Amino acid sequence: MLPIKIRENIYWIGVNDYKTDLFEGLWPISQEGVSYNSYLIDDQKKAIIDLANESSANTILDQISQIIEPSELDYIILNHIEPDHSGALRTLLLYAQKAEILATQRGQQMLEAFYGLGSRVRVVQDGEILSLGKTNLQFVSTPNVHWPETMMTYALEEKILFSCDAFGGYGALHGAIYDDDYEDLSFYKREALRYYVNIVATFSRPVLRAIEKLAGIPVELIAPSHGLVWKHPEEIISLYSQWARLAFEPAEKGITLLYGSMYGNTVRMMNAVAQGISREGVPLNLFNVTETHVSYILPSLWTQRGVVIGAPTYEGALFPPMAYTLEMAAVKHITGKPVARFGSYGWKSGGAEKHFEELIAPLNWELVDSFDFNGGPNHDDLLRGVEFGASFARRIKNR
Repeated sequence: MLPIKIRENIYWIGVNDYKTDLFEGLWPISQEGVSYNSYLIDDQKKAIIDLANESSANTILDQISQIIEPSELDYIILNHIEPDHSGALRTLLLYAQKAEILATQRGQQMLEAFYGLGSRVRVVQDGEILSLGKTNLQFVSTPNVHWPETMMTYALEEKILFSCDAFGGYGALHGAIYDDDYEDLSFYKREALRYYVNIVATFSRPVLRAIEKLAGIPVELIAPSHGLVWKHPEEIISLYSQWARLAFEPAEKGITLLYGSMYGNTVRMMNAVAQGISREGVPLNLFNVTETHVSYILPSLWTQRGVVIGAPTYEGALFPPMAYTLEMAAVKHITGKPVARFGSYGWKSGGAEKHFEELIAPLNWELVDSFDFNGGPNHDDLLRGVEFGASFARRIKNR
């Protein structure tokens, strides 16, 4: 995409990435893509806000060169030092040799650690204002959204908040950068939620603190480092606030049913359990953990109140793909859920449940019901599964 003028002297100069398979080496984006949004301010002093990953350095240079010569840059403002935002820095510095790097105190330390550049960095303070001429920028410290060094940059006259990872999302930009350029925002909202749960959810309390801190600042445009630029900032702020509160408040009255099967016996029971849940009219999300990457499962676990686990015993323990999914739920602090478990076993029962209880202990999940069946489920087993699902669904409705 070509540079896009946001205001008279402010430009989006981002990069669409369709080549990376795993964001952070963990989260699949090969189908959705991701944007790295950089912003150039062409004033008496020239500044760029945030960069992109190392492989996008030449694209960033080309984008800058369509507006100014890179050698004219006075400031490189790094709201966040994670390499998807700073990886292009070394290449840019070869051309922007007079540019001063601006970051927080922790940011300076990280730039030294990642790139050996601490001595070229000027530390900016919370609330400090930098004048570029017509444009004045204020730095807003927002630690742990989502690294300790993170800040945001606010253009006072234009009321633009350059929010870095906050209010961002997966999903490459399909030819336009603004939310109101798209008739249907469902893709970007879904990918913003997946991004939030994958990347930011662990830091939900700092997110809420940042939103509270920003409440007194008039914002007409939110310009994050990934995803859409929001002309209706209240919409993405509301979504982020809602998602962050789910770390401390009850989620929606829905159920996430996770299942995995070696030979189809657990799948047969899963269908019976799902029948019982649906009979009670409770919303249900189904995921096969052997076929669905945990990145797509975590948002449902985050936003839905109840969890049902269906997995067989495997060598005296819980089916490994299911165990991994629960371990990742613990990493992302998805806590306080009521859960029910079922599964088949071949020659010995009990091992899967014991392992399961160990896995959910750090999650503080409440195990409210559980049963195992030997081999393939018979008719009575399936009837039991229907009632098992219905009973759990009633519990979720009435909580």
